[in-house]
Formats: sequence, structure tokens, C-alpha cells
Amino acid sequence: VPEVEQGLSEAAESKVTISFTPNLICMKRGMQSTMFVEMAPGVTVSDLYQHLKSTYEGEEFVKLLNGSNVPHTRHVVGSNYCFMNVFEDRIPGRAIIISVIDNLVKGASGQAVQNLNLMMGLPENMGLQYQPLFP
Repeated sequence: VPEVEQGLSEAAESKVTISFTPNLICMKRGMQSTMFVEMAPGVTVSDLYQHLKSTYEGEEFVKLLNGSNVPHTRHVVGSNYCFMNVFEDRIPGRAIIISVIDNLVKGASGQAVQNLNLMMGLPENMGLQYQPLFP
């Protein structure tokens, strides 16, 4: 939470406080995170969605889903992808962001390969599109 708040505070140029709930769900692999975000006055869920869309538009491994599509870990298993979407909270002025990753790939090894590719001037996705999968 401190690192997320720090990054968001830097982007917003003011202090940002979040509620962050990682979920442990009975599944073979993967991680789902549910984040509750209090938006600045006048900012809507649609504004937040559009901001995330423009931020990650050129990122191969981050996919923002459309409409009411909820990301599930089965969508990313065995991949280096992060799928996410934004939803309106029942509390006015708040939004819910749900993201999923395969924590055995994106959470560790895949992220390391992606970073190495960038550092070495190689295509960012080199070696990350055809992973062997177990379990």
C-alpha cells in the first residue's frame, strides 16, 4: 500500500490514500486485487477509466477491459498480462479497480524478463509470449 499511495500521490500532486484488498481465492494460480479509490471532487468513474485507458494504451501487457467485464485469473493464466477494469462503488465519489495477474509469471519471472528486455534494448515481449504452463 505505501508504494501504491506514493506513486498515486506523485501522479496526483497531492496526498492519496487508498484501501487495497488482495484476494486469496481458491484457484491453481493467479492473484486478484480489488482496490477502492476515493476520487477527487468532480471526477467520475468514466474519467478514471479514460485516464487508465490513455495511460496503458501503448502497454502490451496491461489490458483495460470494456464495460462491465470483470477480469478473472483464468484470462491471464500462464501469461505476463495484467487485466483490469474500473467499476462504480456503492459509495458516491469512490471507484473499484479490479486487476488480475498470474503471479507465477507477471508477479516474478515474467516481470524480470520484461525488465531485462527493456534494459538490454530488446523487444519488451521477447520470450514472454509462449511460456510453458504447469500446473
